[in-house]
Amino acid sequence: MAGDHLSNDEFFTKLGDLFDTNRTKGHGSVYLTQKRMTFDTNLATPDATKVADDPLWDTHPQDPLPIIVRASNNKSTKHPGTDREAIAKIKLSTVVQPDQLETFYGRYADVCKAGMSGLKKRDKKKGKKDKKKKKKGAVGETKG
Repeated sequence: MAGDHLSNDEFFTKLGDLFDTNRTKGHGSVYLTQKRMTFDTNLATPDATKVADDPLWDTHPQDPLPIIVRASNNKSTKHPGTDREAIAKIKLSTVVQPDQLETFYGRYADVCKAGMSGLKKRDKKKGKKDKKKKKKGAVGETKG
């Protein structure tokens, strides 16, 4: 599975392409996830006294752990009842070593900002505003 991960530079290139593809199609989402990798480390099971003293012993390992960052468009099939064409599912992942985290996140933020430019502002429903106004008026009133 380690061979399936892209290098950080390839990941950024393909992530930018994924944002561009979704923007040109006019619809779609990009899902971004990240978590620490623990399968390749030697986290030995602690003795009972260590667990009693610190139940979250595995949240601060002796050596920093690498991070896996994933991106996907979460598409795979044609939506029933719509005229949208089937879009191939795209899955990207990369592993970031602890000493590269700061530079990675700086570039990651730039790619995400560039990919999110041009998004339309979300339409707000009037019903929510009206309910808030009514509630505010009701709070200040007293029964006579």
